[in-house]
Amino acid sequence: MDLRETFATNLRRLRNARGWSQDELAFEAKISRGYLSLLEKGEYYVSIKIIGRLADKLEVEPAEFLKRPAKRGR
Repeated sequence: MDLRETFATNLRRLRNARGWSQDELAFEAKISRGYLSLLEKGEYYVSIKIIGRLADKLEVEPAEFLKRPAKRGR
């Protein structure tokens, strides 16, 4: 899994854990819902500025977006 996919997976997970729709998070982070959707699909690269906004609104450390899932079977 590359970092863009890792970011996308974590963004979806963190948004869903908060119970927010894409519309709600996009509004709070002051980005378009379309852009957020593309980030969650891993189709766009994200800037540090946007990572900061998303982390702030989701109340997580920015590093949470880049944590890779634990490998199973080890």
